[in-house]
Amino acid sequence: MQKILNYIDGQLVPPISAQYLDNYNPATGEVYSFVPDSDERDVAAAVSAAEKAFSDWSVTPAEQRSRILMRISELIDKNLDQLALAESIDQGKPVSLARTVDISRASSNFHFFATGILHFASEAHVMENRAVNYTVRAPMGVVGCISPWNLPLYLFTWKIAPALAAGNCVVAKPSEITPMTAYLLSDICKEAGLPAGVLNIVHGLGPKVGDAISKHPKITAISFTGGTKTGAEIARIAAPMFKKLSLELGGKNPNIIFADCHYDEMLETSVRSSFSNQGEICLCGSRMLVERSIYDRFLNDFVERVKSLKVGDPLSEDTHQGAIVSKQHMEKILHYIDLAKKEGGKIRCGGDVVKLSGRCQNGWFIAPTVIDGLSYDCRTNQEEIFGPVVTLMPFDSEEQAMTIANSTSYGLASIVWTQDLTRAHRVANLLKTGIVWINCWMLRDLRTPFGGVKNSGVGREGGWEALRFFTEAKNVCVKL
Repeated sequence: MQKILNYIDGQLVPPISAQYLDNYNPATGEVYSFVPDSDERDVAAAVSAAEKAFSDWSVTPAEQRSRILMRISELIDKNLDQLALAESIDQGKPVSLARTVDISRASSNFHFFATGILHFASEAHVMENRAVNYTVRAPMGVVGCISPWNLPLYLFTWKIAPALAAGNCVVAKPSEITPMTAYLLSDICKEAGLPAGVLNIVHGLGPKVGDAISKHPKITAISFTGGTKTGAEIARIAAPMFKKLSLELGGKNPNIIFADCHYDEMLETSVRSSFSNQGEICLCGSRMLVERSIYDRFLNDFVERVKSLKVGDPLSEDTHQGAIVSKQHMEKILHYIDLAKKEGGKIRCGGDVVKLSGRCQNGWFIAPTVIDGLSYDCRTNQEEIFGPVVTLMPFDSEEQAMTIANSTSYGLASIVWTQDLTRAHRVANLLKTGIVWINCWMLRDLRTPFGGVKNSGVGREGGWEALRFFTEAKNVCVKL
């Protein structure tokens, strides 16, 4: 059985402990590979390699860094089918989704920042005839990037690409639950000619590897995507060390549907925004707020569409929803479905485990679940479930919709459906979320900042914001 290796100083190496963790295929419930059980010693070796590489990489011309990152993007495209298959097996998502979204966007991340660094300009300000102030932006040194399991390669590259483009060296930790695409990326980086030590990938558990990255005094910045509880622990460790932090955390996103919406487009997109990737996307609209005048119509139509979604083998091209990423996460989702029942919710469809035959008979599958009849402030509507579960609530006024939408401790994203342009702008201004989609979902421009407010995190990723995050600004004032 295959053993995944760490990527340190340009070499694929086993963990110093020589210990490994089981890596499960969620569609079959079986172990299919082994993940390094790394610890602080592996992190220390990675930091040492990154420090050694930084002196050259930080002064490598932007054009040369750009060419290497472009080559990585091209090799991701070249190996798209292999990477998509690996991600589907690792994470449980339909292979068609991995191919068309996750892996393609990983390539786009490298392409965007490879070209973006060539146009990344500093600022200059003239004080009439007295002085000129200009800003110099320089790479920070060794930075830590910690990514989650739900979009393994997409979010991994979302972090490391801008860090590398800006001239930093990286110690990165992918999720131990979905390590395979990061492992395959190691070979791609070697083939692309990325110098040894510029990118180091250390596999393992959060309490060991993630903790060591957070604590290491030579790591100057940390970019983390994952749960709010883990983000709070990273901040507790790193903030007193004055590390620069970008924390993209949980979400409990409202999908707000007004009666004047373009109904058919809204319905189709709302099914996708609720259940893509088994609902295991921090941007999914898990709370659906529907204007009362169309509530019954929407409930019937939505449930009918959701019932038609095929839960099946992730490797089948006609599968809409694949496996839940782990047995533990499946049990968490089922716990919340049971909680919803206790809180008075009505299960309109789904709500139970799906048993498949053949290859996937022991896999972890849950039927897409629609629940209504809950109060907006109950636990089911306030806590992040991160699975194929959505709740429906009617509202009578715009004011009531805003109260419900803003009632959670999260503030990552929101979706609004209306043809009233004035209302769209007004509501977007009132929503306490870092992202607002009007009449669309997951329509992303990489030039724009990305991130949430409240318990959904601090800092911004994406576009120029990411390149600014991974650089230190120095103001130079020259007297004329």
